[in-house]
Amino acid sequence: MASRRTRVGAVVAALTAGLLVVGGGVWAIAAAATRNADAVEARSTGTAHPAPVSSPSTALAATPTPVPTPSFDRGAYSIDDPASIWVVVNKSRALNPVDAVPPDLVQPPVPNINGQPVRKAVSDALAALFAAAKSEAGLDLTLQSGYRSYDTQVSVYDEDVAANGQVYADTDTARPGHSEHQTGLAVDISAASGRCSLDACFGQTDEGRWLAANAWRFGFLLRYPQDKVAVTGFTYEPWHFRYVGVPLATELHETGVTTLEEYFGVPGGESYPG
Repeated sequence: MASRRTRVGAVVAALTAGLLVVGGGVWAIAAAATRNADAVEARSTGTAHPAPVSSPSTALAATPTPVPTPSFDRGAYSIDDPASIWVVVNKSRALNPVDAVPPDLVQPPVPNINGQPVRKAVSDALAALFAAAKSEAGLDLTLQSGYRSYDTQVSVYDEDVAANGQVYADTDTARPGHSEHQTGLAVDISAASGRCSLDACFGQTDEGRWLAANAWRFGFLLRYPQDKVAVTGFTYEPWHFRYVGVPLATELHETGVTTLEEYFGVPGGESYPG
């Protein structure tokens, strides 16, 4: 039988090695201690095991491919064809032919002082515009002018020249063949009350302010802004709106471009060629 000193030494050796020999059984104290340490760490951090890390291939597969936003198609319609809703006509750009007559002229279902027709798309848009002005703001609008033929524009221009001289007439009345009204796409809008009709003060009326802020929603552009006389060639006309369709009107509104000349990069200017 081993001496007491020998048995004590064996116990010490077993403890040093991480094993306790009791009655022939072996307990893995070191392993248990390690497990206990892990448990303590887990309780303190709230995580028993580290989170799995996705492989690079998995991360890439989970990322959706961005879809590019399509750019606006500036070539969707012609700016030269007099029948196009995007045709650009001004002092530098006459209609071709100069006496062009627009298609699909109809009488719009809105109050119409001069009884002039407009193109079908303009008629539908006007009806929606006038209805919205009434329902949203309680405003009553009327159509002052719509389509004017080449011959009618001759009379209008000649009357302005006779009354005010050609220099003045060229600032506010287009020469025949250069008028947007001849396209059937331009409209002059007034308040039903007649207040500031065809006058710059219309821009300060409730009707004028509402139109300036909302006409784009229905496909119309305030064609002759106050700060773009040198670009458009015409004085400020807060009553003159040009139909270009909702897509282009929205594009102009969102980009902050206020003239067709600037958007399409074509000449305008304050004088006629020659």
